[in-house]
Amino acid sequence: MRRLWLLLIAFVWLPARLVLGEDPAPAPTPAAAAAAAKATDTALLLHIGGAIGPATSHYISQGLKRAAENGNAIVILRMDTPGGLDTAMRDIIKDILASPVPIVTFVSPSGARAASAGTYILYASHVAAMAPATNLGSATPVPVGGEPVQPTPTPTPTGDKKADDDDKSDEDTETAPVPGGAMERKVINDAVAYLRSLAQLRGRNVEWAEKAVREGANLPAEEALAQKVIDLIATDVPDLLKKIDGRKLRIGAGEITLATEHMTVEAVEPDWRTELLSVITNPTVAYGLLLIGIYGLLFEGYNPGAVLPGVVGAICLLLALFAFQVLPVNYAGLALIVLGALLVVAEAFMPSFGALGVGGLIAFVIGSIMLFDTSVPGFQVAMPIIAAIAFVAGLILCAIVWMFGRARRRPVVTGVDQLLGSTAEAIDGFADTGMVRLGGELWKARSSAPLRAGQRARVVRVEGLEVWVEPL
Repeated sequence: MRRLWLLLIAFVWLPARLVLGEDPAPAPTPAAAAAAAKATDTALLLHIGGAIGPATSHYISQGLKRAAENGNAIVILRMDTPGGLDTAMRDIIKDILASPVPIVTFVSPSGARAASAGTYILYASHVAAMAPATNLGSATPVPVGGEPVQPTPTPTPTGDKKADDDDKSDEDTETAPVPGGAMERKVINDAVAYLRSLAQLRGRNVEWAEKAVREGANLPAEEALAQKVIDLIATDVPDLLKKIDGRKLRIGAGEITLATEHMTVEAVEPDWRTELLSVITNPTVAYGLLLIGIYGLLFEGYNPGAVLPGVVGAICLLLALFAFQVLPVNYAGLALIVLGALLVVAEAFMPSFGALGVGGLIAFVIGSIMLFDTSVPGFQVAMPIIAAIAFVAGLILCAIVWMFGRARRRPVVTGVDQLLGSTAEAIDGFADTGMVRLGGELWKARSSAPLRAGQRARVVRVEGLEVWVEPL
């Protein structure tokens, strides 16, 4: 009964605590207060390197959450990227726009670039900076699994410049024809509106933003600063902190003034989950997982009960499908790879004299080249990998054909044909019908001539369970 009463009190007390609220949080300890004060004097440094994908998006999201929780003064995104996936880029920009901590994007070191998706992220940041000898631009979107969208020229005014402004009409402005279909125009116009909105939000060059999307324009650092595409040029991170010191930024509905000249920089490395995503979504790794998955399941199908090939194949195939979900996959290339693998395996079971195998190898190579959209920067499978796998597959095909030829030349070892011409030994002497030893077995035999016990004879005919022999 005491236990029941205690349980009843707990059921009453816990909801009451939830309704009335928790006790006031205890006062921060001196150590916690010192850590919080230190965080306000620290800049969090995140690095965007290589193609932007889901792993990069997760890494940036976790870094910005950490900065907001710790109360860091600013976050520096050091960038060197050829571009990446639109979904990952938009996720990063959403986190930047919602961040209560100022975001400073710095294209660094010298020789780095903020191409394609990097240009959008640079425009979205509170402060946009570049190192000398860097560039940005080429923001034309590229559709996944197809041909790149053709850049569209901006409208060009034509007509008589001396005409009065009141007499101007729509005929005075002629727009160059837009190549491509309706879907391509939608993609271009969506990207233009998106980048223009970011430019207007941060007070940057709107006209050049549209030009970067429609024409794939690029700018080096010095010209980007002159055209107000970026805010400043800095040689390194300490120089960047010195130059943005005292700059006023609007965060949400308020305005803050940066004090960064003597700020400490804390670099944040990707966590294990980000590293794992980076490995799995690497196009070369995803390509290898796909092949292991396909052949693992095929080997399990032709050898039921082997277990290991099926388990490994299923796991690798699921990982490959996850990677393909977030990679720019050309599904025609994927279908060709699967077809090629099936044709190579079918060569081992059908007498096509190499036709299936050669066709499968050709489909495999073409599909491998097409698998990832080569026009999306940073998402390609290395050609040496494709060549090496095709070479190994070709060797396997040659080995299969060689084994076929060898099997055709091998003498028959089973059935009636194997008995014909073989040697038997008479058990007892007989003139017409008796027993002989043949291949370790006793057979009923008929002979056209008498046989002595132990005499050897050749099998010349087999009828049911009886053999006809003649003396040697």
